[in-house]
Amino acid sequence: MCYDNLCKYLAEKYPQQIAAWALKQPITTPVEVLKTELTLEPIRADSVIFLKSGPEIQHLEFQVRVPQDRPMPLRMLNYSVRLQWQYGLPVRQVLIWLVPTSNQAVFETEFRTEFTRHRYQVIRLWEESPEPLLGNSALLPLAVLCATENPTELLSQVAQEVNKIESTDLRQEIAACTQILAGLRFDKQLISTMFREEVMRESVVYQDILQKGIAQGLEQGEKQGEVAVILRQLRRFCGRLNPEVESRIQSLSKPQLEELSEALLDFTNLADLQRWLESH
Repeated sequence: MCYDNLCKYLAEKYPQQIAAWALKQPITTPVEVLKTELTLEPIRADSVIFLKSGPEIQHLEFQVRVPQDRPMPLRMLNYSVRLQWQYGLPVRQVLIWLVPTSNQAVFETEFRTEFTRHRYQVIRLWEESPEPLLGNSALLPLAVLCATENPTELLSQVAQEVNKIESTDLRQEIAACTQILAGLRFDKQLISTMFREEVMRESVVYQDILQKGIAQGLEQGEKQGEVAVILRQLRRFCGRLNPEVESRIQSLSKPQLEELSEALLDFTNLADLQRWLESH
């Protein structure tokens, strides 16, 4: 959770640098960070940036692991359609995988069915050269996950670049971000030998990311509890539910769950529930 929050933070704080690196082309015109919560059933993209030179929308999605429920190609299509619907502009997408894996899903670059084809760009960070990132303080945290024959030497090089940052606040910020992402690749003890531990504790950025992670965890736990209560009530009113119906209920947003908790008081059979789900 914290890695996802960190990448979102970097993309929001340094949108121009992140966009230029992801697109592999310089961006000299102004950019604007847009809200990431999309319409309909709420989902939240990792980064949504308005490139005014296009104009176009750039959507960045950072992934640590391959999802086990809905595949990423379908997720990317979902994001793209919602963004185009919401902003009425072309959408360019970049899916950034952070951690090496043998799972073939990280090599997929499109969603395809008999009637639909949707493409997006993919960056596997472990295959990328760290050089373009080392020269930009905003991109240093991502550099620790890049391709190298000597990972420890790369971590040391990034730490040296971080130490060169003159502004104390910026140095603490980038150091904290770098240490968090380095945790995906390196042992904690090794990281602590190259960065002062108190930098993490003192960093406002780290505290903010930590608090967001805690808040998201609490929200998720609260939602799971609400789902459990609703399922128990529905089984009393409607009898045993099939797995497909239970999965549909679990995918509902919190506002929809609240609406369902009121509506189910009027249900008398499974058909009532199915009609409600179809209308939502």
